[in-house]
Amino acid sequence: MLLDTHGRTATDLRVSLTDRCNLRCTYCMPEEGLRWLPKPELLTDDEIVRLVSVAVTRLGVTEVRFTGGEPLLRPGLVGIVERCAALGPRPRLSLTTNGIGLARTAGALRAAGLDRVNVSLDTLRPEVFRTLTRRDRHHDVLAGLTAAREAGLTPVKVNAVLMRGVNDDEGPALLGWALDHDYELRFIEQMPLDAQHGWQREDLVTAAEILDRLSARFTLTPEVTSVRGSAPAERWLVDGGPAGVGVIASVTRPFCRACDRTRLTADGQVRNCLFAHEESDLRAALRSGAPDERIAELWRAAMWGKGAGSGLDSPSFRRPRRPMSAIGG
Repeated sequence: MLLDTHGRTATDLRVSLTDRCNLRCTYCMPEEGLRWLPKPELLTDDEIVRLVSVAVTRLGVTEVRFTGGEPLLRPGLVGIVERCAALGPRPRLSLTTNGIGLARTAGALRAAGLDRVNVSLDTLRPEVFRTLTRRDRHHDVLAGLTAAREAGLTPVKVNAVLMRGVNDDEGPALLGWALDHDYELRFIEQMPLDAQHGWQREDLVTAAEILDRLSARFTLTPEVTSVRGSAPAERWLVDGGPAGVGVIASVTRPFCRACDRTRLTADGQVRNCLFAHEESDLRAALRSGAPDERIAELWRAAMWGKGAGSGLDSPSFRRPRRPMSAIGG
């Protein structure tokens, strides 16, 4: 098991498959992009599968989420999914993606064993999408969402970040659209994960603001029939249900006390928190011939030292030393 000194157990593994991305979102990276990791530093497909196997068979991980960068850019993605789906006990497998390329890969990913997807989409307006991402690919994301739903990668979850003065007026429209298309929408407070350090706390569109704006059009009722547990999203039924909407208040109402996540970067480092300032190297152990139990010991030690919280709600918050594209969201 992956225990820490605050009594939490990590059962949810986030695996970054690449630091590369085909968008240049303003809240993630500069327009010119970043210095990508050299290929020899990235984990190979075999190394990724082996580490996932150690996590599942020796450390009690039951959920695996593939992230990036943009994981659809990983050439061996379908094979990685298929091999991880064959592990016993079988973990639940999901993918977080920007949706570009999903239209042509959704069927293959479902056949390989992927259970569902989270797709990032912050706006329904193509011109705002171009401003936010610096790319004209809005239509590709919509096509990817449709393909995911038709392939059975459900529930299809849509992650949206509202930014003041950019798309903060779109909350109700996004929710109406998601309900019409049978997508599960989750609004996420913007976090300071940008490489160019442009995030300002005073510009944050808070969960409270989001809910106020949604309530002007919809009747929202707190969902009390399910236990939130370690899930980051607080959920509300919309107009009496059964459909709902989630809000992840990562900054104003952190959920660290119930966190059950462990993270593996594209270059084989364990991060016990998205905002951690230290990493533990598993790649070196892999490549030096360490047996699985030794790798498991290193992973347990990395998680044992996990802090009580991310510090996001503190005025003295310090950013992680690596941008989100290198860490995995």
